[in-house]
Amino acid sequence: MIQDIVIYPDKRLKIVSSEVTEFNEELHQLLEDMYDTMVNKKGVGLAAIQIGVPKRVLIINLPEEASNDEEIKKDDTLEIINPVFIEKNYSWKNQEGCLSIPGFYEDIERAKHVIVEYQDRHGKKHTIDTDEFLAVALQHEHDHLEGKVFIEKLSILKRKKFEKEWKKKFK
Repeated sequence: MIQDIVIYPDKRLKIVSSEVTEFNEELHQLLEDMYDTMVNKKGVGLAAIQIGVPKRVLIINLPEEASNDEEIKKDDTLEIINPVFIEKNYSWKNQEGCLSIPGFYEDIERAKHVIVEYQDRHGKKHTIDTDEFLAVALQHEHDHLEGKVFIEKLSILKRKKFEKEWKKKFK
């Protein structure tokens, strides 16, 4: 079921999400709701807190580059529970946006390569070793689990400009 997205500066986005300990139907339904919401809002990733659920759960589905319609296939969705970064290296900038900060995009510096350990919807442990856009998406969504949004990585000057424009937008 499609859920409402929590929009910045909602205080829930500052919550540090709690570890998932039960891999049950409730978790599976959360993952389904997150998928439906992400597809509906045309996102590539979503953290549970973005729909108001403070659990260490995120999903990512990168559109196939070869596809002209950039169709999202459900089977290609990464369901990542309780992620832990084992390694982050090489720095690069990439343009980011966020469903919780609609319409705003900015170049953000992050690690280009990451190794992440996580669990799937059944509690089975996995490791992903990736780089570039998927590495950035993992870091972006993981930041949400830590109560952070990507604008916090902006310089003070850019952050002040953003805050001023954002307040105008919602007056």
